[in-house]
This record gives sequence, structure tokens and C-alpha cells, in this order.
Amino acid sequence: MTTTPLRVAVTGAAGQIGYSLLPRIANGEMFGPDQPIILQLIEIPVDKALAALDGVAMELSDCAFPLLQDITCTADVKTGFDGAHWALLVGSKPRGPGMERGDLIRENGPIFTGQGRAINDCADDSVRVAVVGNPCNTNCLIAMHSAPDVPDERFSAMTRLDQNRAQNQLAAKAGVPSTSVTGTLIWGNHSATQVPDFHNARINGERADTVIDDQWLQGEFFATVQQRGAAIIKARGLSSAASAASSLVDHVSDLVKPTAGGEWRSVCVKSDGSYGVPEGLISSFPVSVGADGDWSITQGLELTPFLQERLTATGAELSGEREMVADLLG
Repeated sequence: MTTTPLRVAVTGAAGQIGYSLLPRIANGEMFGPDQPIILQLIEIPVDKALAALDGVAMELSDCAFPLLQDITCTADVKTGFDGAHWALLVGSKPRGPGMERGDLIRENGPIFTGQGRAINDCADDSVRVAVVGNPCNTNCLIAMHSAPDVPDERFSAMTRLDQNRAQNQLAAKAGVPSTSVTGTLIWGNHSATQVPDFHNARINGERADTVIDDQWLQGEFFATVQQRGAAIIKARGLSSAASAASSLVDHVSDLVKPTAGGEWRSVCVKSDGSYGVPEGLISSFPVSVGADGDWSITQGLELTPFLQERLTATGAELSGEREMVADLLG
């Protein structure tokens, strides 16, 4: 094995998502079966968290993954991001009792400011950043603005979990395998205002809104996808972990493998004003990836008035979040 190892930094590495995610990275599912990996695992500077991180590293070592060449465990972000080719920002402060979304945004802002600065100063010149820690769109925006030397197009946030949820819901309603559903798409914010697109999705090649009735699509489908995270918390007492980890594998794979002609994936990237989303926001769009690894927002998709109205609303929410953290954006 002669391929140069890829350095992958992961924050919140001892958490539930990290515990599900790290073996899949080390086993080649994210970057391919021939790509050696060095994991740089970052946790908060708390004894219990760091002890748990050491335990995770022990388990990874005990798996004897052929691709895993080394593991670093640290609470120092500069050490954690040193030379990183990919920075997976999984960790964030969770919402506590009585906290509003705005409170959560303000609490997490300084965390992602510090991480963005450390990425800017310490990561490899080719670094790419994927943000999972919620509220991921605005956390990504903060990290991006805090890393002025890293091109904006290297930053993304994850709505692939929402895309996967929507795809499964459409397949179940139509009574087909999930592989029969293509073109599933999420617009906007990874929040309760996100817009699962049933007009551009296809079921066995037919538009989803010609196969399934509008009442279900605009009602139960929308509500289920938007509220799925809350439903999982209610059911298991904890937030999504295995599905989030699996979707992050998908998200990164989507950005390193070319999409076939006419295909797209849901990725939160910096808006260029496409589809009326205010420029500069981190919003979910249909994204296609070329053979050179560069991505672009897929243009020319039709939106029904129902979907356009909701895309405008989720864009307004993202604009409001940006205003909350304006002091962190320079």
C-alpha cells in the first residue's frame, strides 16, 4: 500500500455519532478501500470526555483495520487539525432544557469560530470541511468566515440525512425499494423549515407528485421529514447517531466521487443567489460533482409554488440566523 495517508480530523469524536462513524472511515467506506487513513480525534477538555476518547482509540486499534495507520487523540484544536485534509465538525453543544434555537446558535458560535481559525492556521492547504454539529448551516457559515485563507467552496454542511429520510418515506409510501427513488432533494436549512422536494424526485422514473397524491406529500411527508429528528429523540431518548454517521459517510462520498450525468445530491454550500436563496448563506441545494472533484449547484430545476414559498421561508430563517451571529462573521 503506497498511497499517501489521508489525515481526517473529527471533532466530538467520543460522542455517539463519532462512535458509529470512526470505524466506517477506518474501514474505507468514506474514502475508498485503497486509501490509508490517519485519524486525528478531537474532544472537549474534560477528563471524562478524554477518557472516553482514549477508549474509542483502543477499540479502533483492536479492530486492526488495514487502512488505519495512526490515531491522535487531543483536546487541542490546533493539534487536532494539524495537516488535516478533511475536517469533520461533528461535535457541538446540544440544546439544553428551555433553550431556544437562537440560544443554541449563540452558544455554539464561539466554538466554530475557534475551530475555523485552527483549520485556517493548521490544516493542509487542500483541506475540506464538513459540518454536522447543529445548527449546522450557521455553524458552517461561522467556521467558513473564521478561515479566510480556505476557499469558501471547501466548506459544506450536511442535509444528506434529511435526503435519506425523504427517500425512504417516498419509497415506503409508493411500496417500492428505496433504490427505485431517485433525485430526492432537500432545500434550505437543516431545521424544521427544511424543504423536502417531491416535485423533482422520481419514483421508477416518474415524478413523485404524479405517483403519490399531493395531500400526503404536502402534509404527512413534509411533516415527517422535517420532524424526524425530534421523533427519534422522543422514541429513544437520544438524538440520531447511527443514521447521522451513515449519512456523513454518504455526504463526503458525494463530494469526492463524480455524480453521473443529470444526478445531484443534497449538500449545504454557500449560496450564489441560485433559486432566490440570499447570496452568502449556507443553504442546501442540488449539487453535482465533476470528474475533477469540483462541485456546482445544479441549475434549471422547476419548483412548484408550494415548494417555492417554503424555500423562501427557510431562506428567511437562515438570514435571521446570520444576523444573530453577525459579530462573528467579521
